[in-house]
Amino acid sequence: MTVIASTDAATRDFAAAVAIGLSDSPKWIPSRFLYDAQGSALFERICETPEYYPTRTESAILERDAPEFARRTGPVTLIELGSGSAVKTDHLLRAYAADARPVRYVPVDVSASILRVARERIEREFPSVSVQGVHGEYARAFPLLARHDPAMLVFLGSTIGNLDRSEALEFWTAVSRATPAGGYVLLGADLVKDRAVIEAAYNDAAGVTANFTKNLFARMNRELGSGIDLAAIEHVARYNAAWRRVEISVRFTKTQQVAVEPLGRRFTIHAGEHVLTEISRKFVVDDLAQYLAGFGFTLEHVATDARQWFAVLLLRKEDDDGSPDD
Repeated sequence: MTVIASTDAATRDFAAAVAIGLSDSPKWIPSRFLYDAQGSALFERICETPEYYPTRTESAILERDAPEFARRTGPVTLIELGSGSAVKTDHLLRAYAADARPVRYVPVDVSASILRVARERIEREFPSVSVQGVHGEYARAFPLLARHDPAMLVFLGSTIGNLDRSEALEFWTAVSRATPAGGYVLLGADLVKDRAVIEAAYNDAAGVTANFTKNLFARMNRELGSGIDLAAIEHVARYNAAWRRVEISVRFTKTQQVAVEPLGRRFTIHAGEHVLTEISRKFVVDDLAQYLAGFGFTLEHVATDARQWFAVLLLRKEDDDGSPDD
C-alpha cells in the first residue's frame, strides 16, 4: 500500500471530497479535481479535437463580437474564471486594448503553471495589458469585482454547465452579491442541439477526453494512494435529454478496493458501477436569460453562431439583491 507523505491543505481537501463522493450512492467526484497540471494540459488538447465544437465556435463568436462587447461596457477590468491558456481571451484583450488603451486582466485558475505561461504570453503580445493572476478557485475572484469596479466577470467555455442546479444557485447568488450595480458578466453557454453532435464532442475518436477523465483516477493514485487499476476503468459520456446535460463517468470493469490513504479509508467499487466525474449542461438562451434575471442580471447582448450551437451572453447587474425570486 502506498503511503502518502503530503498532508497539505490541498491534499486534505482532495481526500475529503473523494471520501464524501465515494460514500454516496451513486458515487461521484467533484469535477474541479480534473484540473491538475496534467488534466489542464489534456483539456487544452480536447479543445483541439475535431469533435469538440464549443471552443472553436465560441472563439469565432468572440473574434466577431468582442468589439461590440467592448463598446457596450466601456473600459472595465476583465476578471476571468477558469482562464486556462486564455487563448480565446485574446479576442477580448485585442478589442479592449484597441489603440493601446491600458487594460487590467485578472485570470483566475487552479493551475499555477498555466497562469504563469498565460501571463508571460499575454504581456509579450499585449504590452498595454497588465496581468494579475490569481491562483485558486472561483470564490477568490468575487471580492475583486468591487475592488476593480467597473469590472466584467468573464466565464467562458460553457463551464457554467459543469455546475448542477444546487451548485449553480450557490454560484449565481455569490456572483450577484459580489457584483456592484452596473457591473458586467460575459458568459459562454453551450446550447441544446442534436444528441449525436453533443455526444461526439465528449467521445472523441482519438480518446483524449477518455484520457482526461481517467487522469482524475491516476491523480487519486498519485496523491491519495488509491491503488486503482486504470486498465479496468472506462470512460462513459452520454447525453441525458430530459436533464439537458451530458453525464460523464467511469465504469469499473472489475471490483476494486479504492484507498484514500490520507484519511485511512477504503471504498469498494463493484464491477459495472459508475463514478460520475462531470456534467455538462446545455442551455436555451431565453430560459437562461430568465433564470439569470432572478439574480438581478439583464441580458444586454447575445451573440451566437450561424448554427445556433453556442452563445456568448453579455449581462449587466441591475440591483444588489443577490437572491433569486424563487
